[in-house]
Amino acid sequence: MTVSSSLQTSAELAGWARGLEQSALQKMLVATARPGIVSFALGMPAVELFPREALAEAAERVLSVNAGALQYSPPLQSLKQHVRELMKQRGVNCREEQIFLTAGAQQGMSLLSRLLLEPGSSVITEELIYSGFQQVLDPFQPQVLTVSTDAETGMDVDAVEKYLNGGARPSFIYSITDGHNPLSVRLCSSKRTRLVELAEEYRVPIIEDDAYGFLCYEDPLPPLRALSDVSVFYVGSFSKILAPALRVGWLVVPEELILPLSVIKESTDIDAAPLSQRIVNAYLDTGGLRGQIDMLRTQYRLKRDTMLRALAENFPDTARWTRPDCGFFVWVELPSRVDVDELFRRALEDEHVAFIPGHAFSVNKKRSSSIRLNFSHPTTAQIEEGIPRLARVLKSALS
Repeated sequence: MTVSSSLQTSAELAGWARGLEQSALQKMLVATARPGIVSFALGMPAVELFPREALAEAAERVLSVNAGALQYSPPLQSLKQHVRELMKQRGVNCREEQIFLTAGAQQGMSLLSRLLLEPGSSVITEELIYSGFQQVLDPFQPQVLTVSTDAETGMDVDAVEKYLNGGARPSFIYSITDGHNPLSVRLCSSKRTRLVELAEEYRVPIIEDDAYGFLCYEDPLPPLRALSDVSVFYVGSFSKILAPALRVGWLVVPEELILPLSVIKESTDIDAAPLSQRIVNAYLDTGGLRGQIDMLRTQYRLKRDTMLRALAENFPDTARWTRPDCGFFVWVELPSRVDVDELFRRALEDEHVAFIPGHAFSVNKKRSSSIRLNFSHPTTAQIEEGIPRLARVLKSALS
């Protein structure tokens, strides 16, 4: 059901909002909340890996010594200092004056889109991409120029160059270089270099979504922002490495963009330092984040390997899947005759297992026989139990 079809007031919605529907991810959040469901659907971190005690101690320190923590206040400068040091771990040298604090990566992408998009403008992105970014674009209704994604090397940068050579001047290029959501592929080193070269040659900025960049299980590659401090606008987040409910993230952008971003953010949340910024800052003061990230890499690598092993032991030979170097997901290609929507219905009803159909991430709403599986949120025991359940439904569908 769309928003407009359920509206019972006399309000006239904006044109772009009349066809709004609840996202597939929000639908999954409701569908998988039932007891007994093994969910590979949502890209949530593992609850058992949150540093709850350390964050509780940080919150207590903040509230016990600083009554102003509950007051309006400007963005926290000391947190920017921590972010600067954190970026060094990703191979990026930046100044505090280039760091802009946000309420998570989602807000960061939204603010940048509001800053950069003109009515009737265009953007370049991959055909299959994070659905939350598609929601960011919806109010602006830009022309979306899509390129394909290679399962081994990432975004088709030659296709990006073809658009630019042909005269396209998009407002920006959107890229997930590590832990691609949903495809789990990483952009190879040579394509990173070439993409930044194109951005600088044609003076088109890149929005680099690096929500999973700190969670690489093989040899990490430097982000695009390490190659350019002019053309790459970096989006980072504490959601995947601390806890998503904190809603703390950051941008690394050219210094001249900080003021306009502040003005835009002020219109949404007063551009104030919330309590969560102070709690994250107090936690980072302890020096515990490096150990937290190392632990997450170890535990998520174990979950990834458990899922890959379960897929190899249970799925039919006609299925193909990725081996992710970063991030939370395994992308599975099924035989073309499989109706993944029907597969989802039967998996949920008969075997109490959930996943996301791959077409939920398609910019052009193309149907496919692909599915996305999340390995970060379920326990290893749930993975070992759930993948055989899903395989039973799949084999039944194929037979």
